[in-house]
Amino acid sequence: MSDIVVKRLPAESGTSGWEAISRRSFPVRTLDGDVSADWLVIGAGFAGLSAARRLCQLRPDDKIVLLEAGEIAKGTAGRNSGYMIDVPHNLSSGEYSVASETVTMAEIAQSRFAISFAADAAAEYGMSVRTFDPAGKINAAATERGIKLNANYGRSLAGIGEEHRFLDADEMREITGSTYYLGGLFTPGAVMIQPADYIRGFAAGLSPKVDMFEHSPVLKLERHGGTWKAVLRRGAVTAPKVILGVNGHIEDFGHFRGRLMHIFTYASMTAPFTGRSTGKDRWALLPADPMGATVRKITSDGSSRVVIRTRFTYDWTVQVGEKRLAGIAAEQRTSLDARFPDLKDVQLEHVWAGRLCLSRNHVPAFGEVDKGLYSACCENGLGTVKSTLAGVMAADLATGTHSHMLDEFSDQPVPARLPPEPLAWLGVNTVIRLQELRAGREG
Repeated sequence: MSDIVVKRLPAESGTSGWEAISRRSFPVRTLDGDVSADWLVIGAGFAGLSAARRLCQLRPDDKIVLLEAGEIAKGTAGRNSGYMIDVPHNLSSGEYSVASETVTMAEIAQSRFAISFAADAAAEYGMSVRTFDPAGKINAAATERGIKLNANYGRSLAGIGEEHRFLDADEMREITGSTYYLGGLFTPGAVMIQPADYIRGFAAGLSPKVDMFEHSPVLKLERHGGTWKAVLRRGAVTAPKVILGVNGHIEDFGHFRGRLMHIFTYASMTAPFTGRSTGKDRWALLPADPMGATVRKITSDGSSRVVIRTRFTYDWTVQVGEKRLAGIAAEQRTSLDARFPDLKDVQLEHVWAGRLCLSRNHVPAFGEVDKGLYSACCENGLGTVKSTLAGVMAADLATGTHSHMLDEFSDQPVPARLPPEPLAWLGVNTVIRLQELRAGREG
């Protein structure tokens, strides 16, 4: 018998701009009563939705129940910057360098597999180009150090035969309307998503085949014999197999405790504007230095918005306060004004925080963690792609669907143990802040 009491539930800070400008097309359902199923998926983010879709493909006649603690797209999955990246993108390193050729090619193959799975879902569920846009992305450099980082990254990409193109300052100004950037590195394989629209569109597409319940947090998970029972506030779900797509909250289900870093990052979205010097209708910039500012512009119905994401903090309590949000929003205002003086009178309409989950050795929290209980967690800073992949792989593992991709994904060590708190908090935040200060004008 296994018995897990979940004492900590997800807590969000601020309203995601992506969610605020998104509209859902299906009603909210909350579980009231007891149900049984062939499969239970917990968490309706990238991992959980992808796992549910894969189960529909592999077991079309099985009953699948999906539980979301909050409301679909209001949690972490609807709070990211919306980059689905195919080439190496390790946030915990000092630059976007590649590892050995064998490791790098395997990583790229996995990322492109996940993007292809997402693209198929986007096509099947009728997502527009505003929601799922295969436009590529630019690593933007605002300093000479950034130019050198891009040059190093370009050389590493060339070494493995990956397509890329360098942009000079004039080309960056033509794209963004800003003189802030000295250059850029374009890679064509990234897909830009409106994350809240994508998650809601994915869920809507799955809803005819999957029983989804929101505002239905699992308070207790117990196994008796060959059956798992998830206990909720006003009901329960029983199923022989369970997939957990809860990212860092896997610790609250009793697994990988003391091995995961809960990292928050912060974003602001402007109010809509027209007629400003911000270049083309849509563009997407990552910083040349991983600790710099991510900036996106979107345009819809004749008006535009800019989203800026900066700063990282490690918070083992898995929540942050409004005071910190306000302070970082003020920093983001300064950063945005330096890039786009024409936007100084355009307010930041939405400010929010979002969670990442990292491990020290940059591996997922994946696998069968108890009999019939599978983890697809710890996305290591690229949840759009890596959580999609983990969800698909968890469904394959749970159904006994063997593949070379699953063999490679499963053949990884467990997340390394962290120092005890508060030493981990002090050490991680010190390293983060030093790296952010080194990033300088890239931030």
